[in-house]
Amino acid sequence: MKLFRFCAKVIIACAMVGMQASALAAESVSYPISIKHAFGTTIIQKRPERVATVAWANHEVPLALGIIPVGMARANFGDDDGDGVLPWVTERLDQLNGERPVLFDEGDGIDFEAVAATRPDVILAAYSGLSQTDYDTLSQIAPVIAYPQAPWSTDWREMIRFNSAGLGMRAEGDALIGDIEADINSTLNGHPELKGKSAMFITHLSASDLSIINFYTTNDTRVKFFADLGLATPKSVLEASQPGKFAGSVSAEQIDAFDDVDILVTYGDQALFESLRTNPLTAHMPAVVHQSLVMLGNNPIGNAANPTPLSIRWVLKNYVALLSEAAKKSK
Repeated sequence: MKLFRFCAKVIIACAMVGMQASALAAESVSYPISIKHAFGTTIIQKRPERVATVAWANHEVPLALGIIPVGMARANFGDDDGDGVLPWVTERLDQLNGERPVLFDEGDGIDFEAVAATRPDVILAAYSGLSQTDYDTLSQIAPVIAYPQAPWSTDWREMIRFNSAGLGMRAEGDALIGDIEADINSTLNGHPELKGKSAMFITHLSASDLSIINFYTTNDTRVKFFADLGLATPKSVLEASQPGKFAGSVSAEQIDAFDDVDILVTYGDQALFESLRTNPLTAHMPAVVHQSLVMLGNNPIGNAANPTPLSIRWVLKNYVALLSEAAKKSK
């Protein structure tokens, strides 16, 4: 019992040291700070107190770093209970036990009036599809952290780096990346069967029409996540991965182009699965022959295939288990 109490005290002490170090790191940032992105340079004059985020998952960075945004985008995919907040976000909000953010409805684009009403000091949008007009309009409300290069191409590491920089917490963001990478590596240690297997993320398939096979390129964050999980990229995807191109298409008559694909991942149901297996063309794909398919739905796991700072840890074991099962079936 004494040993247990001693260990507990050590753990608490270490946690306090970590929190103090984090606070000191944040306080040591010198303002103003400059952040370069696709639309130019944003100047942050002082440490932001009120943080708003727009577009997909940017709110997960401040939440992971202990900050509850004053406003964030309502979830519009994978929200199985319809409350506009994904389960890993709800879990983190509960842990932080603060006032719930305003949810921006972005079904018709960014709600600029709603964003302005939250009176933010900074607006995080490192992973987004902002247009120049969007950026200019938001910049009239508060400094904006836009994507580094191209719309919707920011991977989870860059999302953390850019958004944490906008919070004046660059060092904390780097530490968060390290922690997530450690979790990924720990999970993969139990799944050596994934290493070297090739995976393709096919998309927008209809069970009634498989004449064209559409797939994401390496510019898409879902495919980038495959690399984090030790999966290789097939030649057909590499050839289609030109700058700025997020998807490729191949006629089903050229289905031999996918002979080097071990695992297929897609959004779909049992009807699509059966169509792939019975269609006279797609039935010849090695991944279909071996049933090395991962079928994702409009649910949290399907959502988290597009990796974000909080979803990765929440879904990692389940997603890797699905890929592992498919990898074991491949030849």
